[in-house]
Amino acid sequence: MSATGLRWRLADGDDGDQPALFSSDELVRHERGTGRLSGMEFLHVHARRIINEVPAASRMPFRYTINAYRGCSHACTYCFARPSHEYLGLDIGADFERKIVVKVNAVERLQAELRSPKWAGESIAMGTNTDPYQRCEGKYRLTRGLVEVLGAAGNPFSILTKSALILRDLDLLASAAARTTVHTALSIGTLDEAVWKATEPGTPHPRRRVEAVRQLNAAGVRCGVLVAPVLPGISDSPAQLEEVVTACVQAGATSISTIALHLRPGVREHFLGWLRDRDPDRAAEYEQRYRRSYLPDAEQKALAAQVKEIAERAGLSSGHPVRSGHPVRSGHPEDPSGMLATSSGPSHR
Repeated sequence: MSATGLRWRLADGDDGDQPALFSSDELVRHERGTGRLSGMEFLHVHARRIINEVPAASRMPFRYTINAYRGCSHACTYCFARPSHEYLGLDIGADFERKIVVKVNAVERLQAELRSPKWAGESIAMGTNTDPYQRCEGKYRLTRGLVEVLGAAGNPFSILTKSALILRDLDLLASAAARTTVHTALSIGTLDEAVWKATEPGTPHPRRRVEAVRQLNAAGVRCGVLVAPVLPGISDSPAQLEEVVTACVQAGATSISTIALHLRPGVREHFLGWLRDRDPDRAAEYEQRYRRSYLPDAEQKALAAQVKEIAERAGLSSGHPVRSGHPVRSGHPEDPSGMLATSSGPSHR
């Protein structure tokens, strides 16, 4: 897609035939990735604001968010954020995974917005849409810059990621945690290698994420785990859940959250199409089970109880809670699919 096909007001003032969707952003240019990021495109955007206020009606467990990137090279087949690319005139499949929107002035905007007399110093959640430590963070280092600014200002924040790249910023996170409230969480849905490789092809190995949990907590940075999404018939066997939950508890996770797979419109079609090519029988089963976006409450509660029992047996103390899996629904533009995480958990999770 050409730059002019995007649903933003372009820097040269040519909007084409499409209205600007997010007037706070201006597209300035796009470039192709090189080296390890070959085959990817980075669409550079100037944001007029970087701290997003979540509408009160959304019932999110946090009020403010920052998302420095849109799209995600993790390429998780089930990702709830995929429809956010449709808002930009891009598709939720290959475009979501390979055309990454980068808010190149994110750090400068954050510095300015924290200085505003209107800013009350409330906690800010990162990782609520796409991963702040996805592969291109190694190139742009925006998340590191945001963490440094928040830490220096003593402004509380939280981060959710699937990437062990968070350990690159362990020095800044530990420094920030000594000044203000910092919560981190690693998303680790399974340790099953076959399932991981098939469903999260762009993510670091889940055992590297477990080790990240250990190192973050050892450095004084509170880190919990989101065991999610749990895929019915694919990653929900007793042995699979036992393996991942036990490993996370032994790594010192401060809390365990779990969510069963949910498939909102758009994501449902993408995921089922992917699954149909690999396991037609399983896809047919999912089509029957997911006539609605969410599994029945009874199944979600049963999963939560199972994970709770495993975590407690593995030694999770009463001071380190197990959170259960009812997705929070929202119409927030940063989360058009309507689910970020559980209704409670470490900071924003």
